[in-house]
Amino acid sequence: MRNTVKVAVIYYSATGHVADIAREIAETAEKAGAEVRLRKVQELAPQSAIESNPVWAAHAAATAEIPMADVEDVVWADAVVMGSPTRFGNISAQLKQFLDTLGGAWRKGELADKVYSGFTSTGSPHGGNESTLLALMHSFHHFGGIVVAPGFTHPDKFVDGNPYGTAHHDNGGTTPVGDLTRKAARVQAERVVTLARAVAAVSSGSQ
Repeated sequence: MRNTVKVAVIYYSATGHVADIAREIAETAEKAGAEVRLRKVQELAPQSAIESNPVWAAHAAATAEIPMADVEDVVWADAVVMGSPTRFGNISAQLKQFLDTLGGAWRKGELADKVYSGFTSTGSPHGGNESTLLALMHSFHHFGGIVVAPGFTHPDKFVDGNPYGTAHHDNGGTTPVGDLTRKAARVQAERVVTLARAVAAVSSGSQ
């Protein structure tokens, strides 16, 4: 029966808010004893679009060293935490494109029986954060995954107010990720590691 839990944190972020949440989740998972892979998905926007926005361009340069997500990262993991900014109440095209590459692993049953969870950031308090998280969960259900939402399981979640996952609102890009969101991310990460450890223990004990 193994004690090590493997967590893949996979995200898309244009201007950095989702990336900040991803790092908080990854660091918290490591502190909880997990082996963690922090990965970003491939950018689909043309370079001209990125360069037209100084914040976007600066974030792309600052995160150039973060490895690109691969199907193997999902197969490797006991728990997968995915993040995306909202796009009209849905996930970004970049994260959706990555999800579409998982078809082969899904057909082999390699995505099933893992813990999955999600996080997001929006430009306004009710700019689609809950619908984006729920849309992401659609894929998790198709994978045969075990969807772990933070729920209202901790006092910080009653303050944060979103039981589906961690969600930041950046007020049109003007508000950085602060304590409210970071505390919610820590609650989510700790819950994911705890439940992934339990699932992994049961799975290894039954083999």
